[in-house]
Amino acid sequence: MINSYVSSDDAEVAIAGARAGADVVRTMYGRRLTRIDKGAGDFATAADVEAEKTVLDVIRAARPDDAVLGEEGGQQGAADGVRQWLVDPLCGTLNYAVGNMLVAVNVALRDGAAAAADPFSGEVFFTDGETAWVRRDGADDALLTPTPATRLVDVNLDPPFPSAPGFRAVDLLAHPEFVERFRPRVVSTTLALAWVAAGRRAAYVTDGGDLSRSVHFAAGIALCRAAGCVVTGIDGAPIGEAGRGLVVAADDETHGLLMSMIRSRS
Repeated sequence: MINSYVSSDDAEVAIAGARAGADVVRTMYGRRLTRIDKGAGDFATAADVEAEKTVLDVIRAARPDDAVLGEEGGQQGAADGVRQWLVDPLCGTLNYAVGNMLVAVNVALRDGAAAAADPFSGEVFFTDGETAWVRRDGADDALLTPTPATRLVDVNLDPPFPSAPGFRAVDLLAHPEFVERFRPRVVSTTLALAWVAAGRRAAYVTDGGDLSRSVHFAAGIALCRAAGCVVTGIDGAPIGEAGRGLVVAADDETHGLLMSMIRSRS
């Protein structure tokens, strides 16, 4: 449910921020960009930094008293404040750096509105905290409707692997029942979560710790919940501080099948 501190206008702030960041990402695409090393093989580019600055300008103009946690700039404002925005200005940096367009700009108000923009399709997936839609230029907003019909399941294989050796997402790809029931796709951007909400994917699986307040996952999780997807950790428990990873499915049957496979591999 949307809480008492969230107004419907927050969704428009999230959309405006995500779109502004997406404009930067699209404009800088294809350039030779400076890389900023983060260690362990991770890095940001000048596009990540510039897009985050642009998103934050939108949020500050509309909500000057709110706190912000950005992937590149870190915490700004009180981390324990009632209102905190989580910003991932370029989810899929490695894709982007090598000329792959599979990326997203994620903006989420903790426990409230959220938006994920695809810079190259022009689509913005968004929620006010209760219902989820997709906005396309020149068209009316359309409700997001999950469905398992595609049988496509995105499996995130990026490190780290905190649940190994008990569970690794790659193990699902070798599970006989998985191959019989689903078709795998391997991604490195949380745009795939929006695709589950939109009915373009049947499910999404990733390992990790508490992803509910992650700048990478918060927007996608909010979209999927508002669209009516089944959202749990890889242990089937609600996601949160004690959570482990993420399993998002279009319906109960798909979620149950995946949980059965995960448990059998574990």
